[in-house]
Amino acid sequence: MEQDPPEEIWHLQWRAAEDAISSAGIEKGGRLVGGIGITNQRETSVLWDARTGRPVYSAIVWQDRRTSSYTDMLKENPGGELRERTGLIPDPYFSAPKVRWVLDNVPRARDLALLGGDLRFGTIDSWLLWKLTGGRVHCTDHTNASRTMLFNVNRLQWDHDLLEVFGIPPGSILPEVRPSSFTYGYTDESVTGVSIPVTGMIGDQQASLFGHTALSPGQVKNTYGTGSFVLVNTGNRPVVSRELVTTVAYSLEDHRAIYALEGSIFVSGAIVEWLIDGLGLFKGGVGELVSQAEVVADNGGVYTVPAMAGLGAPYWDPPMPGGV
Repeated sequence: MEQDPPEEIWHLQWRAAEDAISSAGIEKGGRLVGGIGITNQRETSVLWDARTGRPVYSAIVWQDRRTSSYTDMLKENPGGELRERTGLIPDPYFSAPKVRWVLDNVPRARDLALLGGDLRFGTIDSWLLWKLTGGRVHCTDHTNASRTMLFNVNRLQWDHDLLEVFGIPPGSILPEVRPSSFTYGYTDESVTGVSIPVTGMIGDQQASLFGHTALSPGQVKNTYGTGSFVLVNTGNRPVVSRELVTTVAYSLEDHRAIYALEGSIFVSGAIVEWLIDGLGLFKGGVGELVSQAEVVADNGGVYTVPAMAGLGAPYWDPPMPGGV
């Protein structure tokens, strides 16, 4: 699961922003734009050359499973320590195994990291911020950092012991970590025509929790999209679970991070696309699928296991095959 090249992500996002500015009747250059916010699919990872701003490899998407044998090993040792520090269960879902894979399989990447210190890593929020600011700002927020498996959610800082576990050189490769609501920097005028502040970054599922105003401990939101993600607000302390992951829900400039427990299901809505495009069922598309589901008495004992990207919570079984 890759997106190649990551430059396409940048170009499409900025084109969408330009279209939004134009359709709103805002003058060329966006002089009435008060600020820019970024949300993203969290664990998807990009590594790039700071000198050229060009990626050294494709963006490895959150659903990618190529590191499953490696993360299975981590579940045994040092799995317990990883969970205690990061709140996460070792799984290919998270960013650190993806970064290690690039370093191990793209020689130029490790050379950039070790010889010149010119390699940069980021989730897509960091990549877009870098591009918007003309390469001046390399940052992420607490929510995205908490999905990398390199971030200590108790101390709210990068964990150098975990960098050693994953064989990732410390230093400038990692973005600075800031609150979700923060003025990260200003866009480069050569990019946007005028300097615009970037004032917020947050992972997509945490953005959903915040946007639905689940701001008190115990409040829950559930998203049905490509996958399904249930988040429950646990307040200002991380709560550890055997089956769920602990994550930073959001952070504001005036107080410490708020945490959440998350149940992550990698494939839910995506199974519909697979049934229609992959198996050739329901030629009439989603409408036909829905109409047929509404008229049958029951499922006739047939169940679909949507495990094309392995099983997430509560089983965390990366190689589990999907099927009927």
